[in-house]
Amino acid sequence: MKVWTLPVLACGLVAISLSAIFIEWSNAPASIIGMYRLLMATALILPLAWRERSQLAHISRKDAAWLGVSGICLGLHFLFWIQSLKETSVASSLIILALEPLFVMVGEWLFLRSRVKGADVLAMAIAIIGAGLVAFADAGHQGDSLAGDGLSLLGTMAVSGYVLVGGRVRQTLTPWLYNAIVFAIAGGVLALFNMTTSIPFAPYTLHNWLMFALLACVSTVLGHGLFNLLLNRVQPTTIAMTVVGEPIVATLLAACLLGQPITRSTGLGGAICLLGVAWHLWRSARKSDNHTDPSGQKAEPANRRDRPQSLDTADT
Repeated sequence: MKVWTLPVLACGLVAISLSAIFIEWSNAPASIIGMYRLLMATALILPLAWRERSQLAHISRKDAAWLGVSGICLGLHFLFWIQSLKETSVASSLIILALEPLFVMVGEWLFLRSRVKGADVLAMAIAIIGAGLVAFADAGHQGDSLAGDGLSLLGTMAVSGYVLVGGRVRQTLTPWLYNAIVFAIAGGVLALFNMTTSIPFAPYTLHNWLMFALLACVSTVLGHGLFNLLLNRVQPTTIAMTVVGEPIVATLLAACLLGQPITRSTGLGGAICLLGVAWHLWRSARKSDNHTDPSGQKAEPANRRDRPQSLDTADT
């Protein structure tokens, strides 16, 4: 890697890890936070997406329908996951959310008939044991911590659906165009939820509007934009292993900025869970790194954005 790659990776990791902190600093309803974050992010990347709008002419009706379902899944993810942060700790919520690549693996096995090796099953078992320890630790606490863990699990299932459903369409659209469309649909889903549940769109304090803007600019556009930039320049293994660090960095930030303690049980369970997830992602990324063509030569993809679906991570 070039010298400047590590600082860019670090900036991207901190940017996405700050997402949970910005959400905790806002007292607006979860659906409002998610809606404004998505709509603001859409507005920010729209100029880049607009230049690539000609690609839309080549999308079939079936792919357009899958694009819509992908956006719905992303909207549900933000609804459940953001609410989970209101009811449990940052550490517990993000550790459970880290299971997403393994959920995607199961989805690929069920619906796409992908092969699953014994090592991947073992990685999933390790991660589930770790997540179970985290949930067990939360069950002993007063309040709604266990309910928050359940919401995080629902959010993980939703974002796994977003990754699986959108996998086909992502191969035909550039990241900026794909994200702009999906973010707009997901924001519309949350707007519809707010209207049907009579949650007001305004007024909110200036502090809340600042958190919405930081979520859109820093955590969404900057964080994931930096990773998209690096996908053309570093191995998928590097990106995958960096993103696994999000729960760790976010937990440390929550301890420093929010005063959320890290219990021994949560720390142990989180370490076990992330070990399983990291092992699975490392194996998946190595497959991509070592991909060879029929002639036996190592294949260099024209666009490194075309990475395996199992390397996609939750859009926090």
